[in-house]
Amino acid sequence: MKSERIQQKIFAEAGLEFSRLLAYWRFKSFRIVFTNGCFDVLHRGHAEYLAKASDLGDVLIVGMNTDASVKRLKGESRPVNNEQNRAFLLASLGFVSCVVLFGED
Repeated sequence: MKSERIQQKIFAEAGLEFSRLLAYWRFKSFRIVFTNGCFDVLHRGHAEYLAKASDLGDVLIVGMNTDASVKRLKGESRPVNNEQNRAFLLASLGFVSCVVLFGED
């Protein structure tokens, strides 16, 4: 199922499973590009930025702030979209290789 493949691109943390995937990409000598953000209200500017970032390498890793981190950064009324929804939307973009959640500000 396509939604399962999308879900497999999402990592709740940079743990062992993610580390193994990263090691595989490095072993294959893939050029790895990393960017991060809140991506609370995903819009065209985000998509264009991420598409251009993906052009810089073979793999695009997107670090995404958790709900708690977004709240600390942007205020009590945020995030508008929860981390599960934001991560799924990012992972559904074909040029995003994976999404890793992080709680640091």
